[in-house]
Amino acid sequence: MRSYEIQWKHSAERDLRNIDPQQIPRIIQAVESLVNNPLPSQSRKLRGSEQDYRIRVGDYRVIYQVDIKAKVVTIYHVRHRREAYRK
Repeated sequence: MRSYEIQWKHSAERDLRNIDPQQIPRIIQAVESLVNNPLPSQSRKLRGSEQDYRIRVGDYRVIYQVDIKAKVVTIYHVRHRREAYRK
């Protein structure tokens, strides 16, 4: 099984800069685990979207899309749970 490639959008990188530095290693580790399994059992599909998923890392949510044909996981946002689903 070929592993997936992780692509970070600028918005996700910007979100990481605003997060408590002690939480960042846990978030990075969770995102890196998506390389082998982009749809783990704790991931949830977001309502109203065909390709958007989220994983929970403590109080933070990682919003991402999976392109199965291209084997790419694109990270869009890393936000606190109270702000994660706002447009």
